[in-house]
Amino acid sequence: MNTTKLLSFQPKTLKLEINLPASKSISNRALILNALSYSPYDVENLSDCDDTRVMLEAFDSNSNHFDVGAAGTSMRFLTAFLAKTVGEWTITGSERMKNRPIKILVDALNELGGKIEYIEKEGFPPLQIFGSALMGGKISLNGSVSSQYISALMMIAPYMQNGLEITLTGNIISKPYIHMTKSMMEKFGVHVSFSENIIKINPQSYRPIHYRVESDWSAASYWYEILSFSKGGEIKLNGLNKNSLQGDKAVAEIYQNFGIKTDYFDDYIIISKSNNSTHQADASTLKLDFKNTPDLAQTVVVTSCLLSRKFHFTGLQSLKIKETNRIVALINELKKLGFLLTEPTEGELAWNGEKCKAEEIPSITTYQDHRMAMSFAPVAVYTPIKIENSEVVSKSYPSFWKDIELITQ
Repeated sequence: MNTTKLLSFQPKTLKLEINLPASKSISNRALILNALSYSPYDVENLSDCDDTRVMLEAFDSNSNHFDVGAAGTSMRFLTAFLAKTVGEWTITGSERMKNRPIKILVDALNELGGKIEYIEKEGFPPLQIFGSALMGGKISLNGSVSSQYISALMMIAPYMQNGLEITLTGNIISKPYIHMTKSMMEKFGVHVSFSENIIKINPQSYRPIHYRVESDWSAASYWYEILSFSKGGEIKLNGLNKNSLQGDKAVAEIYQNFGIKTDYFDDYIIISKSNNSTHQADASTLKLDFKNTPDLAQTVVVTSCLLSRKFHFTGLQSLKIKETNRIVALINELKKLGFLLTEPTEGELAWNGEKCKAEEIPSITTYQDHRMAMSFAPVAVYTPIKIENSEVVSKSYPSFWKDIELITQ
């Protein structure tokens, strides 16, 4: 099903309450840790997104063959989990997944005593996994690649015969996700040492616990964007708090640049914009480093352009190995809106204010990327816009379009 949505909103003062989806990142880690602890308890408030559904299906399956579709987190976490699980397994995914690199993780697992082979193309899924007890030991990993490789190895490390010591080299990106994994492992009873660039995990056992997943700060970012485009008002976002495990809580600080204030309560936040703060465009160039919060990048890039804020963003290296090459996708689609972006150097994105003629009703290609659909949807406050393959939001925020309709009510 390839559905194109035509969106058009009248700018107005907003007064909304949104029940955000549960965090995909936390849900998927919780499922792995729950399984590793042989827990009799179900994880509470699991995300109902595609990625988490794929993980649930894998754990409920009696098969030795798994198809994770477009779920990158599931591919990486399950590859590591199956490598230490006795048996013979195969894991595959969508055509895009078959072009997303996994060599770094496979090499690391094989170095630690695993046996994983490529079924088709060297360095990419699908994989043949011969699961067995892993020896463990010391390895080095480039910290500038996806943190999901690191988290995948960390979670199975307590059951390695010699434990695991990972030395991270280069510029470590997405560090909050590594800390998220560490914190969750410790809640399940395993001690993790992460000092400087070295992660150490000794042989240990997880303990089963009752675990409840918090709401998703990444999903909250689209409501920050929508409010920044509005005439004013406030939005209550349920399930969030200041002490979140998620690095994307940084969205609250980032959107101060666009006139949005965040007030914190025990299990919700209220974001607000005063009616007289139409937020005049700042003449300075906004400089932000997204190495710790790559999933916020698309939202902030689109917001900056629509609010005429010049920018130079760095730390975007991992965007190229996401659901699509997000840097290229942003350059292509924002050109349809009349904005000419550049990639000054690898992993950067900039806009110096240069414009071109915009399409009358831009039709945004989403490249099977949920964050492309959701970050461009708020543009409908300024101009009618079409979002192609709109159903792709099911990957992380299945109720997104239903929630968006609240703007028009």
